[in-house]
Amino acid sequence: MFEPLARRRRRPALILGALAAAGALTLTAACSTPTVGIQAEAAGTTSADAVDWSGVTPASEITWWSNHPGSSQKVEEELIRRFEAENPDITVKLVTAGANYDEVAQRFQAASQTSELPDLVIASDVWWFRYHLNDQILALDEVFEAIDADAADFNPALYGDYEYDGAHWAAPYARSTPLFYYNKDMWAAAGLPDRGPETWAEFAQWGAQLDAQVPADSAPLGLATGTSWAAWWFENMIWGHGGEYSDGWDTTLTSPEALEAGEFLRDLFHGSKVATVSTDANADFSAGVVAATIGSTGSLKGILDAASFEVGTAYLPQGPDGGGTPTGGTGLAIPSSRPVENQLAAATFLKFLTSTDSTAYFSQNTGYMPVRTSAVESDDMKAVYAATPQFRTAVDQLADRARSQDWIRVFVPGADQILTEAIEQIVLKGVDPQTAFEGITPQLETAYRENVEPYL
Repeated sequence: MFEPLARRRRRPALILGALAAAGALTLTAACSTPTVGIQAEAAGTTSADAVDWSGVTPASEITWWSNHPGSSQKVEEELIRRFEAENPDITVKLVTAGANYDEVAQRFQAASQTSELPDLVIASDVWWFRYHLNDQILALDEVFEAIDADAADFNPALYGDYEYDGAHWAAPYARSTPLFYYNKDMWAAAGLPDRGPETWAEFAQWGAQLDAQVPADSAPLGLATGTSWAAWWFENMIWGHGGEYSDGWDTTLTSPEALEAGEFLRDLFHGSKVATVSTDANADFSAGVVAATIGSTGSLKGILDAASFEVGTAYLPQGPDGGGTPTGGTGLAIPSSRPVENQLAAATFLKFLTSTDSTAYFSQNTGYMPVRTSAVESDDMKAVYAATPQFRTAVDQLADRARSQDWIRVFVPGADQILTEAIEQIVLKGVDPQTAFEGITPQLETAYRENVEPYL
């Protein structure tokens, strides 16, 4: 049912390996997301350049653009402090470049032909390959080898997500899967077992019992919508009904299985009404407005700190045909047009930021998964698992249920926002799934035809 780990790890390279080195691309945006056709000035090194890194002196100051995933600004500031203590010749300036991954990406695209580029930038699951196709980011393999960054210790599935044409274009940083969060107090009051629902059908059976535990104007399950979110958690539901967003590059939203998943989604909000729309699902859950939510593993620490009740975590429920959980979150990339001195300093900082100790510290203070295999069972993480078992759920779910995302969502520019539009039509307005999905299919096909197919 789920792809073997080795196959999942190599899948991006197999998918995108057919794309030619496009040089200067001028890709037409299918919606309001930034185009990917901005070619950066070659002030530093590109994928075609060979650099003798041993002869380069790292820059004394670099800039890092982040959105502080998982409310991690203080954690990131502490990691910078630790790095600068070990590397007194390099200063790192942390910049809040946006409130989310898309805002950072928009700012990065806008700065691509200016001198305002950072030396290290957030590169999310739906953005990194666009940066690469524009020749905007540096292949990390050679510089990592030069500074002994031990890339082999990265979780192979997470590092492999950034592999294209035999090279890696980002390093995993704040990596996550969606988790099912539940209020243990409400679960106990409803007479339910202390675990998440194994299937969506089981959760539906629990609906009436849980409905009595939440405010009258609420519902048991709170879900947030929006770009970079709705199409992520709905992937579990569409897979669970035997459907998918696409089969390779072919959009499959009008298949019977996909439409069945759409009907399931509509029923959650407009039929059984066991779900409600939350502007901030994590806040609503932590406040006891809803009994359960789907949230990123990166939200775990914030939810645990905010909730006045015991928080339960579980795998995402299965559908009639299984399901699985999509990987997600963000990596970090080094812009290709920055001077080599800045690139080396950024790589040195990136090595530290993703080291065993640093990723364990970042994980225990946010909930994101440790990106190095050496960190997963480190003494620090074992202590975290013992004190807070909820942290273990994300690590186990990655091994047991992780599944590569459908190509259309992560490889076609603008597709995530287009998918979100259809999901929101169903969730917010109760639109018939066939109408919603048929309405966006031509947009997805146009985005693929104009933005990807010419470069295959």
